[in-house]
Amino acid sequence: MTAELVRGQNHPLPGNRLEIRVSAGTPVVAAVTLGDEQGRVSGDRAWLAHPGEPQLPGVEVPRQAAAEHRLAVDLGAMPDEVHRVHVLLALPGGRPGAAAVFGAVPAPHVEVTTPEGAGIAGFTITGLGPETALLAAELYRRQGAWKIRAVGQGYAGGLPALLADQGVPEPADTAGRIHHAADRELARSVTPPPETPAGGRRAATGAAPSSASTTAGTPGTPGAAQGTAATASSGTGGIDYRHPRRRPTQPPAPQPAAGGTPTIPGQAPAPGAGPAQGAPQPNPSGPPAPVAGDAAGWSMEERLHNQIWGMFEDLARTVAAYRSAEDFAQSRYDQELDRLLADPRSRSGAGADAARDAAELKQMALIDQARAVLDRDLAQLTAEAEVVEPALPPPFAGWENPCWHGYQVPAEPPMAVRLGSLTLPEAPELRIPLLARLPLNRGLWIDSAEDRRMAMDVAVSLAARLLASHPAGAFAVHALDPAGSGAQALAPLQAGGALVLPPPAAGVAGVSEVLGRLTERVDLLHMAMRAGAPDALPPGFDTAEQLLIVNEFPYAFDDRTVNQLRYLADEGPAAGVHLLLVADREDAAAYGPVLDPLWRSMLRLTPLPSDHLADPWVGHAWTFEPSLVPPGSDVLGQVLRRLAAARPAYGA
Repeated sequence: MTAELVRGQNHPLPGNRLEIRVSAGTPVVAAVTLGDEQGRVSGDRAWLAHPGEPQLPGVEVPRQAAAEHRLAVDLGAMPDEVHRVHVLLALPGGRPGAAAVFGAVPAPHVEVTTPEGAGIAGFTITGLGPETALLAAELYRRQGAWKIRAVGQGYAGGLPALLADQGVPEPADTAGRIHHAADRELARSVTPPPETPAGGRRAATGAAPSSASTTAGTPGTPGAAQGTAATASSGTGGIDYRHPRRRPTQPPAPQPAAGGTPTIPGQAPAPGAGPAQGAPQPNPSGPPAPVAGDAAGWSMEERLHNQIWGMFEDLARTVAAYRSAEDFAQSRYDQELDRLLADPRSRSGAGADAARDAAELKQMALIDQARAVLDRDLAQLTAEAEVVEPALPPPFAGWENPCWHGYQVPAEPPMAVRLGSLTLPEAPELRIPLLARLPLNRGLWIDSAEDRRMAMDVAVSLAARLLASHPAGAFAVHALDPAGSGAQALAPLQAGGALVLPPPAAGVAGVSEVLGRLTERVDLLHMAMRAGAPDALPPGFDTAEQLLIVNEFPYAFDDRTVNQLRYLADEGPAAGVHLLLVADREDAAAYGPVLDPLWRSMLRLTPLPSDHLADPWVGHAWTFEPSLVPPGSDVLGQVLRRLAAARPAYGA
């Protein structure tokens, strides 16, 4: 799993051979400097790789400006005196249509991967304004091992200021040579062909070769080149569907060669694997039409899962670009007003009013341009959501989706289940499914502070979804309801007279019995795994995954059962025992900080829409909406009755 870093954070590098992938949303020039322990270049050796001189020992950079780059690094080939490898990004200088500053384009993203594409660490460079050059990241040697540090230091003075800070002699002349080399390569380049399956790049169908300088939107405006990478292959704007996390691994569909015989570039797919269904058709007037399952993966379920996460990330980044542009417009407006007010001669009068009006018009124009780019990307994502949502299998779909009416008990569990939907204020109508991978690696906490009854409804909905997503008998649900207040909400889980859920445990004795039994189960499984004999379990041992719904916590709990619950939260997931806690944290305030690790270990969900979840890319506050059965619908009862009919009743 790729580690998402923040500015200043570091992460160890597991090997010497790496790729540094840059996704900038607009053409940038990439360069690398090799420095000593202080990060300064040394004049007695080669220390700079750039488009004109792209190779140094252990590093190779691209020869031209582009919205996406791949830099090859071999740390094992670095000279002994090299202790720091700096990755530099700069906007092309003086080119018509080029972005003016980094604050007016989407936030650049840098990711370190293995040569095969497995992610190691990533970093999104946010909070930029008038900068035109960046020290994006550095690889540094510490006690014989290499690490990456997310830097994200911008330079309003451009590439000359950045090179001067690195100790490069004659930085202005060197910067000029770098830009000249990038422009020279661009003038003689054409769009590269789609990558083979080994590279994993999505092919934009029907694309004619075009200059790599083609950009989307209005040149120099906020987010103007949001879709540049896609534009370079299709000649149109829109979201770049070749984002590294959304690149299909399937080979492209066969294309007829000149002689009329279909050919497939690259290698053949693995046995039983095939391309994504329904490849996009050429659309000369806009981006390719969205297709459900058009993402990486060897099964439709995996492709849909990856496509949803790609949509999630695309929405996060396009909104981040819009908010960054808004901040930049406001910052420039404030600076102009500060300059106006700093001069006593210009603080008042008709000239001052005209200057204020002009500054305000500039601000509005920047925001309008950024909003136009955002609206374009939202329209494309909305169109994609409209084709993806109806194609989702039941575990990924909302309860209102018709696929639940044709529900059949699955033969194997899915890779994920839907917990609810996520939205942002800029696009409240665009709902992205929140998927949790299975098996669950952490418990779920339904915060009942606002509505206790609805919190139990959410818990029952999630429990039913987990039950229905597993084969018959492969998932079991238990409930602790000490005072019986959740009896009505839990009733649907006793469907059709055949118990899907055993009778909820009540009172202090019931709580103690269930927790003791599950704790013993976790102990047995951990002992078996530590002994290297996972099959050496008692005869008749139930191997099904277990979910424990806990209502009214901490009522009927004592110190012993509280410690057992904490133990299940920490050690249970690895042994197939999961918690679904319905609780108001204030009710357990008497325990003080003892329970803080319990709350932190669980994913907090709410029964009412709440903006408390953050994405791993730019940290937006997303509004979570739980997945509930539509009022008056019997779909939950139908699903549970089919499930109950396919499995033996408890106690039979």
